[in-house]
Amino acid sequence: MATDLVELTVPEMTCGHCEAAIQKEVSAVAGVSSVVVDLEKKLVTVSGSGIDRGAVIAAIDEAGFDVA
Repeated sequence: MATDLVELTVPEMTCGHCEAAIQKEVSAVAGVSSVVVDLEKKLVTVSGSGIDRGAVIAAIDEAGFDVA
């Protein structure tokens, strides 16, 4: 089974709280197996199977952040 990879830029992330909030919300999205938050690059990388990009964006929004 192929692994999906979704990379999104989230410019407002600045701290560990941001990272934790995004990881918590995105991890709950169906099909997500891994969430990596890079605060320096302002990048969220999500991997898994059958990931809905819109659902990942909605989860980041739910965490209080906007996707660029």
